[in-house]
Amino acid sequence: MTRTKVALSSAIALYFVVCFEILIMISPFAGFFYSAFNPFLLGLTKYRATRWLSSVFFTHMVVPPNGFLKFVRVTGSVFFSLGLLLFLICAFQVYASKVFRRGPVIKGLYSLIRHPQYVALATAGAGLAILWPRFLVVVLWLAMVLVYYLLARDEESRMQKQHPEAYRDYMQRTGMFLPRSIENAVPLSSAVSRVAAFLLLAIFVIGGAFLLRQYTVDHLPLWMDSKVVALAVLAEDKQMMEHRMRDVLNLEQVKSRLEPNQSYLVYFLPTNYVMQGLIADTGDDWQLYKKHHAISRFWDWIFHPFTHLGGTHASAFEAGDHPHRSASAGSVRRLIFVKVSAASGTKPADLFSVNATRTRISWLTWMFTHSVFSRQKTCR
Repeated sequence: MTRTKVALSSAIALYFVVCFEILIMISPFAGFFYSAFNPFLLGLTKYRATRWLSSVFFTHMVVPPNGFLKFVRVTGSVFFSLGLLLFLICAFQVYASKVFRRGPVIKGLYSLIRHPQYVALATAGAGLAILWPRFLVVVLWLAMVLVYYLLARDEESRMQKQHPEAYRDYMQRTGMFLPRSIENAVPLSSAVSRVAAFLLLAIFVIGGAFLLRQYTVDHLPLWMDSKVVALAVLAEDKQMMEHRMRDVLNLEQVKSRLEPNQSYLVYFLPTNYVMQGLIADTGDDWQLYKKHHAISRFWDWIFHPFTHLGGTHASAFEAGDHPHRSASAGSVRRLIFVKVSAASGTKPADLFSVNATRTRISWLTWMFTHSVFSRQKTCR
């Protein structure tokens, strides 16, 4: 059983390594992580049956454009923070009991349920899935929940052997993962009922993620003209995007690069947008892992969910002015063009379909003052 416990614990560790991609990508270890993780992600995209696992189901590079999506994003931060806090409280209770040899922990949170530490970690994991919303994270979360159940059963078996009477009475007073009164209302005494409950949970979680993805895509601030769809990373830029995109597409240096009968997705974003390095190579300023601000950026990701993407929170960026960031220079926006292939359908949202192939081709920085272009810069 020891080997089994080590294997299950390793599975949990793997889950958090993958889920903390959000933290690793802004750390000095990003290069090492992606040297192993990128081939795995690329392998998933090769097959239609697994391509969806590498896709995202919620806004992670775009500020949520409406109240409901903002609520979901804040919920992710709350669940993650609350789950970690509860886990630390549980860990303190367990280790204090071991140090002072007080026997089984049955007070505090443990007086309500027998495994609050696993509930806390599952809650933190659910929040993390919203903060970094890959479908792969959702599937791994389900696997982690199953692992927690197996670990809890193993722990209870050992505790019944070590403290037979005391722990038996404790089990009769408390629920495993929910208060006893709630668990009694949903009888899961047989193996078949427990398997059915897990399958229902999987359907609810994965199905909910797909529904949230569809809702998110349907409410993105988009602009469309023929085969070009533009996405405003900041919702307040939508009016500017609608007013200026046609002029941008009429620029000779842009028209000459757009292939006929080819669909394009254009990210319309501020030049100081913190996530642009994930869309295209726009210079060392936007390679997050090179700035060594992993902790401050991760803190912003959790506690400043709507301001850090646009760069309005100071700790998200280097001090000082960026050469293309000066407010006195006028309204500056960067456009990143992405070629989209195998998109199903003709609606703007179809360019975000799971099976579509997106290839970065170029980026363009442009500026206008008083509705007149005063500078353009194009890079491939």
